[in-house]
Amino acid sequence: MTHELVATERNRGRVVAWGLWDWGSAAFNAVIVTFIFSVYLVEGVGDDVPGPFRASTWLGLSSATGAVLIAVLAPVLGRRADAGGARKKTLFWLTLAVVVITASLFFVESDWHFLWLGLVLLAAGSVIFELTQVPYFAMLRQVSTPDDVGRVSGFGWAMGYFGGIVLLLICYFGFVAGSGDTRGFLGVSTENGLNIRLIAPLAAGWFLLFAIPLFLKVPELPATANDDAPKVGIADSYRGVWNDITQMWREDRSTLKFLIASAFFRDGLAGVFAYGAVLAVSVYSIDKDDVILFGVAANVISAAGALLAGRWDDSIGPRAVIVFSLVSMIVCGTVLLFVDGPRMFWIFGLGLCLFVGPAQSASRTYLTRITTPGREGQNFGLYAMTGRAVSFMAPLMFALTIWAGNLVLGTDTDRWGIAGIMVILAIGLLLLLRVPRHVEDRARAIVG
Repeated sequence: MTHELVATERNRGRVVAWGLWDWGSAAFNAVIVTFIFSVYLVEGVGDDVPGPFRASTWLGLSSATGAVLIAVLAPVLGRRADAGGARKKTLFWLTLAVVVITASLFFVESDWHFLWLGLVLLAAGSVIFELTQVPYFAMLRQVSTPDDVGRVSGFGWAMGYFGGIVLLLICYFGFVAGSGDTRGFLGVSTENGLNIRLIAPLAAGWFLLFAIPLFLKVPELPATANDDAPKVGIADSYRGVWNDITQMWREDRSTLKFLIASAFFRDGLAGVFAYGAVLAVSVYSIDKDDVILFGVAANVISAAGALLAGRWDDSIGPRAVIVFSLVSMIVCGTVLLFVDGPRMFWIFGLGLCLFVGPAQSASRTYLTRITTPGREGQNFGLYAMTGRAVSFMAPLMFALTIWAGNLVLGTDTDRWGIAGIMVILAIGLLLLLRVPRHVEDRARAIVG
């Protein structure tokens, strides 16, 4: 049944349908988490929240809490989806849950009493959205061939960024642009944050609409795909995950090293987008309404990087793409720590975004290349688990460096959060450089 697990020739319809899910997912990833709703929570809902912490600190702490849940749930989810031939079914229910949570953000009014509701919904949505990545990433091999897996992966990331661009423009001109008591060409009232709250059901509908083609075009994984992992109970699934990890430690330690390294640098990559908009407003004096325009530019740059990196991935290998991207991001982030003003943020903030997509896409294809067919869900479950096992680090470092920097220097700024994110990226880079190169040679042998 191998031909059902690994595509032997490119089916453009399936590739496009798979990529459209990424296009739709930008509704949550770009609009809700990164450029609109997180800014609304920090600068609008929680601007005057009482207590020892700023709203941005509460945002970081809630994100760290959600990360723990992802680490616990992801590996079992992937393992059971492989064993039961339920990748698409699992993805469907998780996608639907994200859609419902996204729509529920409409009820978060512009008052600090609603901050806790917003943080809970945003954290819950982030947890479930991250879990969707397990079956979705595992489908990569079903829609790509060994010769074009890098390009298909890059295409998916680019579709996500372009989807974010289109929806951000709709949100900006329809609900945000302008001044006064009504905003956008729709003339929506700003009372109780209504113009921003209406974006939540719009984003939910967008995600649902563009997710549908995947469920119609991409086939379900055969139930017998993973003959060694029959469908078992939850407790047995956790025991199976532990057995997978111990076996990998004994027989394939280099892959485990890659999973750990990628956990750190992926957490840093997520931190760039999770807190970039917040920093743009609070540190670099970009108007909180105009930050959406920066989001559009950031998505254009990131999409271009992902598309270019896909071709390099197939030719020179994913490791080189990841290393170059991380080094470039650390340079841009370090410069940002010492400059001021909107112009500098536009230059070096977009510099950061240029390399996020390549690092994300190459990391996904790296694991796909070294995974035995039929076990993609299992390994991407471990990928998510290791990622989320340390994913509290970027939010926590973001929060702690803000607190420590302000305490030591007597300032009141979120600037120091940049240093925390760069530290996490640097740790990931150093760990990746310790992964033996023979792992990539073996990856080429498997996919060849």
